[in-house]
Amino acid sequence: MLTPADFFDLTDFEHGDLFTGLEYVWDALKRLPDYIASRLQPGIHGTVMNGAFLADNRIYIGKGVVVEPGAYIAGPTIIGDNTVVRQGAYIRGNVLTGNNCVIGHTSELKSAVLLNQSGAPHFNYVGDSILGKKVNLGAGTKLSNLKMIKGNVSVKIGEIVYDSGLRKFGAILGDYAQTGCNSVLNPGTLIGRGSLVYPNATASGYVPPNCIVKLRQTLEIVEQR
Repeated sequence: MLTPADFFDLTDFEHGDLFTGLEYVWDALKRLPDYIASRLQPGIHGTVMNGAFLADNRIYIGKGVVVEPGAYIAGPTIIGDNTVVRQGAYIRGNVLTGNNCVIGHTSELKSAVLLNQSGAPHFNYVGDSILGKKVNLGAGTKLSNLKMIKGNVSVKIGEIVYDSGLRKFGAILGDYAQTGCNSVLNPGTLIGRGSLVYPNATASGYVPPNCIVKLRQTLEIVEQR
């Protein structure tokens, strides 16, 4: 239930080795810095437009990538082929993306993995998190990665609590999962394949595959006095 295979189909992901042999999917985040360091071959094979800023030379930009003006990328970072890094994006390092991804306007990523065709396209925060294939974050979605109190982030499933071993751990979203606008995923949230988090909802813990996290509100419209 908690292995990488439970969340992702890795057959077409170039960096599937990151997940090999893991019992818990979040352990890929512990491997991420060393994995990037071992695979990184710095180079620019796409288009970095005037006004974009590359903070250092520990950056790989794949074929067909477009980095728009105003984007900031710090290494170590690997950007997969045909990915778009839009104006105002902030990539803070230890970021690994697959192909055909979108990192959008004012979206901030650090210590994150994006599988092929996933996107954080508008005003998103993705910290210490993994987005599966074709995951889409609605505008304003935040993947919170740090508890307000001391200690590692825990993952709670029913009555079982798992110590992730990570002080910073955001969320895992399985393939095809989606979030609505202005939703928040609390530290240590796991969203199963194909599940949806509705707009303005706050999710925690484990959401099984093909489910919906709904926020129910009562709205009242009254006459002005």
